[in-house]
Amino acid sequence: MPVRSRRALVATAVLVPAALGMLLLLLTSGPPPTGELVDPGPVTRWGLPPARAVRDVVAALTVGFFVAAACILPGRARSTAVRAGAVAGTAWVGAGLVVLVLTLSDIAGVPSSQLGSGVLLDFVTAFDIGRAMVASMVLTSLAVVAARLGADGWAAVLAVLALAPLALTGHAAGSANHELGVNSQFGHLVGVSVWMGGLVAMVVVARQLGDDLSVAAGRWSTVALAAYLLVAVSGLGASLARLDSWSALGSTYGVLLLVKVALFLLLGVAGWWHRRHVLARAGKSLQRKAFLRLAGFEVVVMAVAVGFATALSRTPPPVGADPDESTAEALLGETMPPALGADLHWLTQWRIDSLWVPVSVVAVALYAVGVRRLRLRGDRWPMGRTVAWMLGWTAMVVATSASPGVYARLLFSMHMVQHMTIALLVPSLLVFGAPVTLAMRALPARRDGTRGPREWLLAIVHSRALAFLGNPMVAAGLFVASMGVFYYSPLFELALRTHSGHVLMTVHFLLSGYLLASAVVGVDPGPSRPAYPFRLVLITATFGFHALFAVSLMASSEVLARDWFSVLPRVTSATLKADQDLGAQLGWALGDYPVAILAAAMAISWIRADSREARRYDRKAARDGDADLAAYNEHLQRLGEQTRRTRDTRSTKV
Repeated sequence: MPVRSRRALVATAVLVPAALGMLLLLLTSGPPPTGELVDPGPVTRWGLPPARAVRDVVAALTVGFFVAAACILPGRARSTAVRAGAVAGTAWVGAGLVVLVLTLSDIAGVPSSQLGSGVLLDFVTAFDIGRAMVASMVLTSLAVVAARLGADGWAAVLAVLALAPLALTGHAAGSANHELGVNSQFGHLVGVSVWMGGLVAMVVVARQLGDDLSVAAGRWSTVALAAYLLVAVSGLGASLARLDSWSALGSTYGVLLLVKVALFLLLGVAGWWHRRHVLARAGKSLQRKAFLRLAGFEVVVMAVAVGFATALSRTPPPVGADPDESTAEALLGETMPPALGADLHWLTQWRIDSLWVPVSVVAVALYAVGVRRLRLRGDRWPMGRTVAWMLGWTAMVVATSASPGVYARLLFSMHMVQHMTIALLVPSLLVFGAPVTLAMRALPARRDGTRGPREWLLAIVHSRALAFLGNPMVAAGLFVASMGVFYYSPLFELALRTHSGHVLMTVHFLLSGYLLASAVVGVDPGPSRPAYPFRLVLITATFGFHALFAVSLMASSEVLARDWFSVLPRVTSATLKADQDLGAQLGWALGDYPVAILAAAMAISWIRADSREARRYDRKAARDGDADLAAYNEHLQRLGEQTRRTRDTRSTKV
């Protein structure tokens, strides 16, 4: 495909969604209203939809180019993708600024030309949607800087994270099931961005790949399949959050959604055809024209789908705000669970977490695939490690979806149960699973200079950041200090009030607990671990501080996050202070059994290490006739002779 054709294809990916989104808005909603008291003016009315479409497309291009550069493309093609991703990222920031201003104009009903700097500053500091847009632009800017510095891996990670705030700015933020809507929207954005942007990246660098096109296309096909599945699952979740019945599909929103689903299925068929009839038959001699022909078709269909998505973003879904929704339900973003009683019915309460349940399922599935690969080639993998890994993610599901997850934002006591499970029990079990060792043995190595999953995992394991964070003293200090900083600062209430804050809290304590457990009982490669006596001192001191935290919490008269808990209806007869004391007691008690597990594992490892050392010494002694012992005895004999000569010399002088 000539350079001019490739540029035309990229322009199609950017301009078609904007034009089609505007056309669909006119067809489904009629001309934008004018003459109203809250009319934001023609610039906002006509400019906001295409601005959003352009922002979404350049965001997808940024993510796709960076992801392709990080894990698919070699050499010169990778450099081209990084530069193109940086350009797209700069355009993302610019389009984001335009969308920010026009969104404020649309909400305030004031023409964009009349917005002052003070109003804009208030919007980005006091309103969630404004803060989310700014956070996305900041992360995008950091991704561009990372790309300019040659850190393509960091650029890809930051670009993907920059999509997360955008999930808080659409229909998902106001859906009845807030968490399901936001999580599904984020997954949808990631899947579509990697899929569409990565495909455009493959088209742009196809000529530079040369003979490597077949290998790169095969890798891209695997990434595209994963992105397709992510889009399918997240799209289903988003539909469940926004449609309350089958009849809702007859609404304008439902019709647009059905057309988008049809385009999605068409792309799935095209992808299947690509894998079956282009990649499989071509082998190592993939024809660039055949690949570009089908890729160009997919890009055009994706651009049309993004146009429908733009229209969907401006079309109100049939499920709106519930007029009978209570204040507590509005704050929680979900229905209130039943009150706790003496009949223990709360043990049966479940609310599937739309983030951590899929993460847990994928983690278990990938682990099982790795174990199966080892067995197929005749290698063994300890069953105990597999069981520990599965138990760890099962505990994660229980902590986030069972009663601890249902009541964690309503009761401090249940929050502490969830916290202790995520920070102590889950990481300990996951460390016993030795996932890094399994991955190193199961994942294939690449020989062409690109970085696949194995190469990136090795880079992380041997990175300076992990060497610092995984240092036993740092890991223990991070675990202890973060508890005090989190609970005795506004961060605790922020995690209760906001979904993103709660997710960040969960990720932080899961990782900090994993680092600590790995430093004490880990077997995976990584930072050097101290001698076993020091590990014993470390774990004793760490959980001594943990007990001190629980005691200080019980002794304090202050109620943490009082403003939050006092607004919500009581689901138990206990007062706020009594429930906090109960939470402190549970935190102290629930910290004991993970400590016992870690101590037992450490003792077993210590015994095994001593046994291995003894066997090593015995083998060496058998080989050299116990030369070390003979040398040691000879050394003692010389010392004895020196002592006798010294004593005789002194006696002679006397």
